[in-house]
Amino acid sequence: MKERSHDQDLAQAAHVTVPRHVAVIMDGNGRWARSRAMPRIAGHRKGLERVRELVSVCGEKGVANLTLFAFSSENWRRPEQEVRLLMELFSSALEREVGKLHSNGVRFCVIGDVDGFGPTLAAAIREAENLTRQNDRLTLTIAANYGGRWDIAQACREIARRAVAGEIDPESVSSETLAPHLALADLPEPDLFIRTGGEQRISNFLLWQLAYTELYFTPALWPEFDRGHFEEALTWYAGRQRRFGMTGDQVEAARRA
Repeated sequence: MKERSHDQDLAQAAHVTVPRHVAVIMDGNGRWARSRAMPRIAGHRKGLERVRELVSVCGEKGVANLTLFAFSSENWRRPEQEVRLLMELFSSALEREVGKLHSNGVRFCVIGDVDGFGPTLAAAIREAENLTRQNDRLTLTIAANYGGRWDIAQACREIARRAVAGEIDPESVSSETLAPHLALADLPEPDLFIRTGGEQRISNFLLWQLAYTELYFTPALWPEFDRGHFEEALTWYAGRQRRFGMTGDQVEAARRA
């Protein structure tokens, strides 16, 4: 059997109309709450409802991987009370939601410096990951205490340790060497990135992994981002031609080969 080339694999990926992997920055919780004269944490609680809905729709639509940016390494700069309430919300959500995820065949993962949350929450995260490890209907990844620069730096540290140990020649280090040490190394890179809330930046989220991702920005605040909004994003994605550095003609030719 003739082996497929890398270009053929990319061309095939370019013609898949349902993204294998969707990554989301859930922005606008605080503004949603403020516009209703509610405390900011109320927006985060409402946003959790949207997470449940998005997980359900991904399962229906055949999206195999969903990665959500829940708490960045920069979010520690927020007011102390808000950070404390967010940690409490994260902890209570783990208690309430993981069993449901498990019963629905969802694998739950967290990427980021989990130890920074303290031993109790870190242990709860690892317990949830272990419980759902064998599930394969959908992989739900939460980026928490995560930053794209941190991700690249920790991968570089691992490669440096290997070089010092004589396991790798520094002159041979390439992007292919680095990639397996990054968060999400076991998943395909995101096909579709969504940011709600009207901002148009990626804010230190998956800096390496988003290199060829389609970027979708919407003014809808996260607590408003319902099934209809998500389906609009999927429709937009289906109309994109993904080239991965090739021309449109090359993509078509490689797909037909």
